Amino acid sequence: MNFLVRKVLSQDAEKISLLSNQLGYPISASSTLRNIEAISQNENEIILVAQAGDELAGWLHVFRTIRVESGMFGEIGGLVVSDRYRRKGAGKMLVERAKQWCILKSIPSLRVRCNSKRKEAHEFYAALGFTESKEQKVFETSLT
Repeated sequence: MNFLVRKVLSQDAEKISLLSNQLGYPISASSTLRNIEAISQNENEIILVAQAGDELAGWLHVFRTIRVESGMFGEIGGLVVSDRYRRKGAGKMLVERAKQWCILKSIPSLRVRCNSKRKEAHEFYAALGFTESKEQKVFETSLT
């Protein structure tokens, strides 16, 4: 199947919100738009979408980051493909474009964090050449 992979537009917010909800991340279209606008202002981040005709097949957010102990790398902050377009190449195309973006930014590697419950996602990333480098837990505290 052919997909057009392009940078996100503000008009994509509602469709991205619906896709995010589909994968269990409840977010409104207005909050999604605010996030898109904030991310789009940072040259070290990009949101890409895969379009199939008038439909949004999926989206990917990738960013450049640096750690004191391990240096610079790119990280996929989110990747959602519509259940209608899974296993049709949209996710693979988005990841390939993310890799190209990292290369253009002289970023030496690309990482992705994946919920331990998402076994299909683990297989997807392994098939694209990612190797598991560690297992971790995420801890969070509210600041409000």
